[in-house]
Amino acid sequence: MRLVKSNSGFLGLKKGFIMRIVKVLAIVAVLALTVTAQQSQLGRVEFSTSGSEKAQAHFLRGLAALHSFWYEEAIEAFQESTKVEPDFAMGFWGEAMAHNHPLWSEQDIAAARQVLAKIKETPKLTERERAYLNAVKLLYGEGDKHARDSAYSAAMEKIYRAYPNDLDAASFYSLSLLGLVRPGDKNYRLQAHAGAIALDVYQKNPNHPGAAHYIIHAFDDPDHAILALPAARRYADIAPEAHHARHMPSHIFLQLGMWPEAAASNLAAWESSDAWMKRKKLPLSVRDYHSLHWLLYVYLQQGRYNQAEQLLSLMKKVMSESTYDNKLRPAYYENNYANMAAAFVVETERWNLAAELFPENKGAPATSEQSTTSAGHGGHGAAPAAATVRASSVNLTLPFFVRGLAAAMNGAAVDQSLTGLEALRSDKIPGSGSVLTIREIEISALSMSMKKDHDKAIQLMKHATLLEEQMSPPYGPPNLIKPTHELFGEILLRAGKPAEAVEQFKVALQRQPNRARSLLGAARAAAQTGNQSGALTAYAALIEQWKQADDNLLELREARDYLKQAKR
Repeated sequence: MRLVKSNSGFLGLKKGFIMRIVKVLAIVAVLALTVTAQQSQLGRVEFSTSGSEKAQAHFLRGLAALHSFWYEEAIEAFQESTKVEPDFAMGFWGEAMAHNHPLWSEQDIAAARQVLAKIKETPKLTERERAYLNAVKLLYGEGDKHARDSAYSAAMEKIYRAYPNDLDAASFYSLSLLGLVRPGDKNYRLQAHAGAIALDVYQKNPNHPGAAHYIIHAFDDPDHAILALPAARRYADIAPEAHHARHMPSHIFLQLGMWPEAAASNLAAWESSDAWMKRKKLPLSVRDYHSLHWLLYVYLQQGRYNQAEQLLSLMKKVMSESTYDNKLRPAYYENNYANMAAAFVVETERWNLAAELFPENKGAPATSEQSTTSAGHGGHGAAPAAATVRASSVNLTLPFFVRGLAAAMNGAAVDQSLTGLEALRSDKIPGSGSVLTIREIEISALSMSMKKDHDKAIQLMKHATLLEEQMSPPYGPPNLIKPTHELFGEILLRAGKPAEAVEQFKVALQRQPNRARSLLGAARAAAQTGNQSGALTAYAALIEQWKQADDNLLELREARDYLKQAKR
């Protein structure tokens, strides 16, 4: 196998080899259909313990839920196992594991240590169980989080090698490698290693929830997403009870620009979490607002603006009606709303809504708030107040950014927005790195472009695209809200440089396939260079993508008119 370097700077596999892997995985998926009757609604896991049969039943449910990041359900099941058998060490192991959310940078150390303190040394513990217990103790031991994560991963590697038939050891080792990836890492080695292990588990047990899940996470980037497509198509069927399992396939669908599949995935996840909340009479906060955000973004890519607006209204209603069940909740709701509102304004280009959705007189939440909705793998719920979580401040930065873009488009002054963003940077709050720098540049460049200072705008955007390419590969709805190559292409069109714009839209579509604004820009750029074939292809793709779009959209009319004129 020969590895080749892709355009975006990440390792890519040769096309022929990739297609062979996809075919093999497709065969595995077909074979899996013959054993689906053996699995539960959370997948099929096999993990022997020294516990009683009744405790073991609860343990297996908790284990399956854990592999699908359904932490609340996992904790409940593990606690049931230790109620049945108070000295069941692996039940406490599972409960402690559920307080660690490796891909969301969350960890409740205090709660986990309290659980681990309940474990008693008993003669019936096997050597394998002792190894698992030792690993989780390292996870919550001494040192900073990265050191503990590394020690835990090394311990899981030992179990994985000592027990080659233990598919859960392999799965947890794969997950531990993914948990070591840091934002901005350019080396794909950890993801490739994790993906290879998860693929092996998937081949041995196609109904293992962790295998399908971790395959998706390992290949969640533009260059490798195709490798996870077979697992993505099956994961929701493997563990349909878990709303996260219904959502996760959309990670790959978004990477491949498969909007109908992505819409169905996130709608199913949202409805499943809503049903779970109602069934168990849980607070509103447990619902999967992450999937609601992604669903809104997908609707925007399909031109379904009215439906997207309904979701935004729903999120706003939740914010006004909810009682916060811990101090993280205000920022959690605010951040999710900010992401949704910003995407709505930018994708629809309804700049008049910027001030309405992000009013300037609104009191900003305290900067010490932390949330689980930041970039990276993304949060799907709130951690307890004592937890170590990744902080996020999009509820602070996005109002300035969106109002700044709107002001620039209207030819108004952008100083206030830039000053606001600069103040957040000087306070060194979360979000003050490359993303914040790019947002400042995009506002300035767009302002220059609208004032016809095209040379300055182009110079700024060259810097912005370089900064974006140095970040982690694109993932989910754009963390930047407005991808730099897309904006650069639009600015080049305004500057009368369509040939150069073509190249920027080409890169934009490679990084995030089938984004509606990039498709539209590519069509316009091709038309302006006299490339009628290219324009027809792009406009036709947009029309096909917008089959369910609101019929009154000017962009849709533009595409239809071009196709009609081309046929004359």
